[in-house]
Amino acid sequence: MKKTTGERIPHLFYLVLAIFLITPAGIANAQDIVTADSYLQTVSDQYAGIKDYEAAVTIRSGTTDMTGQLSFLNPSFLRIDFTRPADQVICFNGDLLTIYLPDYKIVLNQDITSSPNPTATGAGLASSQGLSLLRRNYIASFVTGPDPVPLDDGSKEMVVKLRMTRRTVSEGYREITLSISPDTLLIRRIEGRTIADALVRFDFANIRTNIGIPPGRFIYDSPASANVVNNFMFRDTE
Repeated sequence: MKKTTGERIPHLFYLVLAIFLITPAGIANAQDIVTADSYLQTVSDQYAGIKDYEAAVTIRSGTTDMTGQLSFLNPSFLRIDFTRPADQVICFNGDLLTIYLPDYKIVLNQDITSSPNPTATGAGLASSQGLSLLRRNYIASFVTGPDPVPLDDGSKEMVVKLRMTRRTVSEGYREITLSISPDTLLIRRIEGRTIADALVRFDFANIRTNIGIPPGRFIYDSPASANVVNNFMFRDTE
């Protein structure tokens, strides 16, 4: 059973860990920004001023859609309470990552501080310092320029699109695209293309920043009936 637990974990959750190195952040006035790299630096600078936020999130991987409510507390507390699949939870309190999969009646715990490479999980990158690391590991460019373009073909919603291309093959995503609303100056969508050429998309809506989210929200009490697997990402399978 211990050898096959990891195989039963939906692959999407590994992608969630990586993609949240670039969570929604406020953007300053973009009129004075002329390069994609300086644009990304502005994201990092503004992110440092966001203490917390809530957002409705939709995650698409292949033909699978997931929806839920995301909560974030600086520097790296993160929680998603899913409505689809119902009752599913991802929670990170800065040290411990917890994933509850109600369909399997299982709780997966990972001590990030004792992992072989904590920053590789992405949870430690959800900060202004993490965005600086993103600038170091990816090359920024505008998809079509700094002017707004439709979010999707035929869409009336306009965004500024920024493409991030990895500098080395060690990065988990070949390319990341940020779609930024020119009206709210918030990241509206994140798309990541994996090394297997799969596309994972995160859409954010109803974003509210600096609302005073308490640290207690990131304490997850797992159901007593659930089986618990610790350090599931780096388990010895022998």
